[in-house]
Amino acid sequence: MFKERKSLTLAFTLIVLCILGLLIVSPSGAVNWQIMPPYNVLWPLWSPALSPVNAITGLPTPLVSSITKNTVLPTQPGLAWDPAQATPWAIYNTPVAFGGGLTYFDQVYGMNPWPPSYMLNPATGAPSPISLLSTWTLLLPTSLGHLEYYIPLANATYALSYGVTGPDFLNLLTAAQIWGLPPI
Repeated sequence: MFKERKSLTLAFTLIVLCILGLLIVSPSGAVNWQIMPPYNVLWPLWSPALSPVNAITGLPTPLVSSITKNTVLPTQPGLAWDPAQATPWAIYNTPVAFGGGLTYFDQVYGMNPWPPSYMLNPATGAPSPISLLSTWTLLLPTSLGHLEYYIPLANATYALSYGVTGPDFLNLLTAAQIWGLPPI
């Protein structure tokens, strides 16, 4: 009886530890996003195209250190996410002929100047950072299934809105490139 109870207790303890191991992920392994000042939007560390691995640290490093209206993206689209919304915004450099700065794609309203109006103090126009829950480090990457239709739509809307054609259009990242998938 004592051996059976001891074995049962050991088995139960191991099962609980395994379940906790699946639920509680170490912060270094769980962080898929990086906070970007001044608005506290999140940038994808899981994307090799947007956060290549730093040769010295071995960690993904965002291509930009902040996302303001004047940030220049070295590659586009970038992704900026407020976890209060379902999906990240695709963000682009606005051509100089259209005023420069950043623009973002919204599935309902199309292309808009960065930042979204709710991220600005209405009285002063100063940045009004979003509040992130403490669990933001556990947020998963955006699914490839969502990006596979969203990024082509965002790229096409950007190209049509600003007359982007030829090599400039072909240099826009695809969903597969953002995810780091090899060419077929």
